[in-house]
Amino acid sequence: MEFKGSSVYNQTDFFKNYMTRRNRNDSPNNAIEGPIIYELIGSFQDMSVLDLGCGDASFGKELLHLGAKKYTGVEGSEQMVEVARSNILEQNGTIHFETMESYDYPKEVFDLVTSRFAIHYVQYINRLFQDVHKTLKENGRFAFSIQHPLTTSSFASKQSGDKRGNWIVDDYFHEGERKEPWIDQIVIKYHRTIEHYFIALKQAGFSVLDLREGTPKREHFSCEDEFVRRQRIPIVLAFSCVK
Repeated sequence: MEFKGSSVYNQTDFFKNYMTRRNRNDSPNNAIEGPIIYELIGSFQDMSVLDLGCGDASFGKELLHLGAKKYTGVEGSEQMVEVARSNILEQNGTIHFETMESYDYPKEVFDLVTSRFAIHYVQYINRLFQDVHKTLKENGRFAFSIQHPLTTSSFASKQSGDKRGNWIVDDYFHEGERKEPWIDQIVIKYHRTIEHYFIALKQAGFSVLDLREGTPKREHFSCEDEFVRRQRIPIVLAFSCVK
């Protein structure tokens, strides 16, 4: 069965397996993407934050604990929303059961918009980036990560299983829908070139401040073999932008 966007996280077995993988110390989320995002967002004390595709809102819980003024999460999976709301219970946070495409973006409300490993589920990013630009205050910042386009160009190398030993890069300039075998399901993502993301951000009115490809750092890994493996190909692409 094929799943679009966040709908796959409503599958009980998938959700359980995903959360187990996500919470591993050496998962790409924790060992590579997490440190980069915190570096790119910089200071967020006393800021109002919008998090698109917020998942279980553990990120929001951390931001509030570290000094963010208010946290708003947008999540399209009912199962994720339930966990997210329990994570920020009794804190200054709100979770909206919406996709980032259907969410009604208020004008000039947020100081910071974030999105972590979620925008590659979105079919039309030009409209999304325009909405993000609209909802930010003047000089507001937008920091987000996606699955690196080198890994979304082709999933042929996943035929041998989720843990790839080699990565096939093919049809890189052929953008559009990709079907990824992932945790015993087929999940639909959208492949775009790095250039496409950059141009779409500029067209929406953003100035791109920084770009990262997730260079692994040894201090973030507990396992030497996993650190060595993660040096073979970039799996994260992250942008920092300002309105």
